Amino acid sequence: MLTDLWHEHSSTIGAGRYAVLRERCRAFAEGLQTVNILKDVARDAEHENSIYIPEQLLREHGSSHAMILATDRTRQTGAALGALAQLAGQDLELAKAYLLLIPRRAMAIRLFCALPLLFACATLRALTNGAVVPGSARSGVKISRAEVKSLTVLGVLSLASNRLLARLADRARRRPLRLGWRS
Repeated sequence: MLTDLWHEHSSTIGAGRYAVLRERCRAFAEGLQTVNILKDVARDAEHENSIYIPEQLLREHGSSHAMILATDRTRQTGAALGALAQLAGQDLELAKAYLLLIPRRAMAIRLFCALPLLFACATLRALTNGAVVPGSARSGVKISRAEVKSLTVLGVLSLASNRLLARLADRARRRPLRLGWRS
């Protein structure tokens, strides 16, 4: 829907660019949503009685909705969540390509997409560095305030450069980024 709105209201997104963006917009949305689901698996199950992980995926790895928080199924559940995290990583790569297709003159649109993408990349990194298992001490992972501030500042400064935005997203996926702020 947002891609459609941008095409309607931004002179920088013509018919050709719109068609390419439209083909790729789904991965952008799915990548962000999957990271959010992974980030809150335990909290959603414990406090909301909601599980957004596909039952079939859990069963393929020896777990289920009913056993998602069971300590004797931590390895199996973690394997299912790891598979979902891999899918999220693939979607975030496609989301990055989507972002880089938005014309550099469309700064507000690029900013609207860049910051959530950068935060999702950093969150997925934190999740896959040992925190994807529900019930663990690190379930409900959040990136630090210092990293949020750093990604925000550098994201804004990088908006006009596809190369810089791509490098920033890749960096956020590899290791934390802090410009000197304390969390």
